[in-house]
Parts: sequence; C-alpha cells; structure tokens
Amino acid sequence: MQRNALISFDELTRVFDDLREIDSIKNMGTHALEEFAPMFQADIYTQEDTRNLLPFFTNLDRSVYVPLIFAPELVGALCSRTSRAPGDLRYIFLNEFLYPFIKPERDGKDTDAAWNEKVRYGKELASFIEFLQTHPILDLFANPRARSFYVKWLAQYGDDSIAQMAGSHIGFWGISQVAIKHIEDQRIGLAPIEKSTRYVNYSQKVNGHYLYYTDPTLVDYGLKEEYERVMDNLFDTYSQLLPRLITWLKQNFPEEKSGVIEKKAFDTLRGLLPSSTLSQVAFFGNGQAFEYLVTRSLKHPLGEIRWAGERAYEELFNITPAFLRRIKDEIKSEVAEEYQHYLAGRGMRMQPFVKEFENPIWPVLQPDVRLIESSGDETQIIAGMLYGAPTCHLPWERIQADVRLMDTEKRRAVIAAYLRGRSQRWQRAGRAFEHVYNRFEIVMNIGAYRDLHRHRMLSQERQHFSCYHGYDVPPEIIVSGLKSEFCGALDQMTGLFVRIARIDPELAQYATALAHRLRFMQWENLTQSFWQIELRTIPEGHPDYRHIEQEKFLLLEKKYPLIAEHMRVNLGEYDFARRGQEEKIQKKMEQM
Repeated sequence: MQRNALISFDELTRVFDDLREIDSIKNMGTHALEEFAPMFQADIYTQEDTRNLLPFFTNLDRSVYVPLIFAPELVGALCSRTSRAPGDLRYIFLNEFLYPFIKPERDGKDTDAAWNEKVRYGKELASFIEFLQTHPILDLFANPRARSFYVKWLAQYGDDSIAQMAGSHIGFWGISQVAIKHIEDQRIGLAPIEKSTRYVNYSQKVNGHYLYYTDPTLVDYGLKEEYERVMDNLFDTYSQLLPRLITWLKQNFPEEKSGVIEKKAFDTLRGLLPSSTLSQVAFFGNGQAFEYLVTRSLKHPLGEIRWAGERAYEELFNITPAFLRRIKDEIKSEVAEEYQHYLAGRGMRMQPFVKEFENPIWPVLQPDVRLIESSGDETQIIAGMLYGAPTCHLPWERIQADVRLMDTEKRRAVIAAYLRGRSQRWQRAGRAFEHVYNRFEIVMNIGAYRDLHRHRMLSQERQHFSCYHGYDVPPEIIVSGLKSEFCGALDQMTGLFVRIARIDPELAQYATALAHRLRFMQWENLTQSFWQIELRTIPEGHPDYRHIEQEKFLLLEKKYPLIAEHMRVNLGEYDFARRGQEEKIQKKMEQM
C-alpha cells in the first residue's frame, strides 16, 4: 500500500489560523430544510403494483420510509438485501417477496411440495393484501390502550426502559457517508446495514447525475461549481478505471471466477468514492434509540443530518408516536430544544479550548496502530475467571492477591481450562476477559474504518473526515499502471477540502474520499478484542482492516502473552478477499 501526503505545512498553518477564528458554524436557518434533501428518484409503479405494495410501507414516493412488515423473518430478509441491492428495497419487496407468490411461475427447481407451498402461500398473501385495502396496518395496530400506556409512562413519567421493549425498521434510499456515520456513531440500540462498496457498482447515474450529496450552502460560499466538478471527476475516474482493472485482474488471475474478479475491482477502486456518496441504508432500532437518534440530529450543524432527523421523525411518528412525543412536546418544547442544542453543540463548545493548542492538526502519513493505554494485566483476567466459579465465595482482592503469587505455568493452566472447548472464533471468549480494557489509537483509510466502526460493544471516538493524513493507494492500482489517474482524481480533492475547511470544517467532510485516512480511538475490553481481531483477520476480510487487526494482535501479544496464545488470529496475506466464499455458501445451502 503506497502512502501519500498532500497538504503542505504552509497550507496546514493557514487552515489552523482560519479555524482559530471559527466560534460557530452558522449555516442553519439560511436555507429551507427541504433544500438539504439528498437527490432521489422514486420508482414508477403501476396501479396494480401500488395496490399490492403500499400496504407494507409508510410511503412509496419518498426517500425515507418505514416498512409495515411485522413478520421478523420477512422484514429481516428484506433489510438484509440492502448490502447487495443496487435498487430500492420497496421495489425488491414487490418483485422478490410478493409477485413470486401472488403470480407464481413454476421452474425446474420446484419440487411438487415446494410448488404447492408457493401456491398456497400466494393465495393467503393475496387474501391478506385484499383485507389490507380496507383495513390498513397503521389503523389495525394503533391500539388506544397501548398508545395511552406509553404516553403516560414514557412521556409523563420518563420511564425510558419500557421504550426498549418495542422496535421498528427504517430505510433511507440514499444518504451520504457523513450522515450514515453520524447515525451509526450512536452505537447502542441501533442495528445498521448499508449498501456495500464490494458488491455494488457505484458508477450508475440518476437523471444524469452521479449519486453524491451536494450541500446547498456551497452556493453561498461560491464553491458549488468546483465541488461538483471534483465529485464528477472522482466518479468518472471510478467508472473509467473499473473495466480496465477488471481486464488486468483477469489477465493476472485467470483461475479466478468473474464474480470474484468483479468484487475485487470494486474493492480496489472504492477509495475513489467520496464521503458524499449516497448509499442506501436500513436500521432496526428500539423506541428509545430512535428517539435519541432524532433528538441528536435535529439541530446538527449539517443540513443533511437535520433533514434526515426530521424525515425519520415524520415516518416513525406514523407507527410509534408515543415514543417520539417528547421530541416536540408542546408543553416542554423549551426543554426539548435545549437538549437538542446541547447534543449538537458539544463539539463547537470545545473550540475555544482547542484554539489554545499550539497546533491541533497533526498529520500521520501512513496507517498506524498504537496501544496507548491499558487498564490492567493478566492477573485481573485470571481473577475474573476464578471469581465466578461455583464454589468460590472470596472477595476480589483476596483472589487477585493469590493470582499474583501464581507462577507462569499455573496461570497458563487456569486460562487454558477456562477456554477449553472453544473451537471456533464465533464462540464467545467469556466475561472474564472484560476485566481489562485497552485504548488503541488508529489511523487508517475511511473505507476500511467503516468495517471496524460496525463493532459497537466498545467505545469508539473518531475525528472528522479530512485530507490531513493523506490517502492510501492499493498496490493493485500501482502494478496495473492506473496510479496516475487514481491519484490525479484524489489530488484535485485536496485543494477543495482546504478551501471548505477554512470556512466550515463540518461541511469539509464531504470533500474527502474513502481512500483518505482518518484518526480514531477504540477503548475495548479483551472480550471485544477476541471477537474483533479474530473476525477481521480471516482470509475473506479486506486487507486494509486485516493489517490493522493483525497489528493490534501483535501489540496485545506483548502485553498479554498467555492470553494471546488462545486468540484464533490469522497473520497471513491474501491477494483476494472472499475467495471461495460463494462456493462455501452454496455448499451450505445444499446441505439445508
């Protein structure tokens, strides 16, 4: 992986000087909220399509919607299609989950039993849709007693735990990576799944426009034309390099299947996709989590996030108004707004103190992993193993004191006994490993960071997307002779980023790409380290995050050698991620 540093010291100094003068980001109120809506083109449905589909969604013509599908397997299967689906989930539901049963066609794979089941289910489904024409789901399940219960105990008495007992799904047809990461930063109570840069071709256009977000305040700053020129060039370069890279990969890896080659090409070129790229994303969340999501979004400095929060509120209010009532409580509106401003303004309230730093911009010009803090050692882990044993009733200090007197072999024996029988990486290591935490500071490209960001059972804190740390160039780009065009497109973005950052550092995040590096921090216990490191070092993983997790393991191995012996870590190098995965999946399907 080649490293690139693109911002000179003089430019960094000028940016820092301008940032000293920024006390607040004042782009709220100058544009109507709807002006911040991302581009969207609704699918066209026939009258018959609408009749069959509309009962299952809050709308068919807006980019944010809530599925009205209360069968867990069905809505789960639909939302899971988000990662590999180039189109709208509502269209997919119609053509993959409704019409194959309402209008069944028998193919060669259907056994008599499978065909009869398909026909039977189709008749039941058609009858249910007919029933919903006069008995809408939103009316059927608006139970007055249940709604009044939540109004009383949640809105009036603040018993938030009861809002964790119910949940729903919400879909966004397309929001930027900046907005998606804002939502996913919430971590607890939400389960996200978004369109993959590995399985989906991002070169498509809608109404002649590539899928990226343009904030209307760029017009006020006189930067919209340059911004769109740079974004179009990134997507043009992605589109032009894709077939050339596929050809090169086929020539150099003739044994690989075409599907594997295509995914490798998508993976390799994803660094050209800007953080403004619009991606479909779906979330499952409980009532408390969605209330917090909307609350922390409505006064955000970025208009797209304010818009997303408002639209989420409108759609979720259709099905769970009691969960969201406090957000716009007329009686306590002042308190609600104060809380929204408090959540949105925490970053800028730190700005006066950041100004006191000699230089708050400290570039790191290559991917980097550092173990900067640890809360304990192996004795605490071993004490935790013994503490919960059925016959142990000693206080913690006594157990830990005895553990400290153990020699190395005795400690090794305790750990081995505790983990005996754990044969697969997906099997949990155990709660004893939660007694020690480690803080890692990592610099890596945004594209790979997105995968690590999905690990939610740890504390993660990231800095803003920027160009300060340069960007990564995949080795395949260099060897295939595509480096000049790849870097040329990214280099154009640097100047744009600097110009926006000197005015509005929040807005400047859109002028970064997935190849640019990001600094972030992980504070995780060893249970999470087992899970994350073992998962992210498998051969099928992306090499960028695999290298980071391998380095984390090597750092932990020095600190906890006896425990590291039991981590199922793969330290190998692989030229193709996901190699053989399709065959493994097919084999498993045949066994079911």
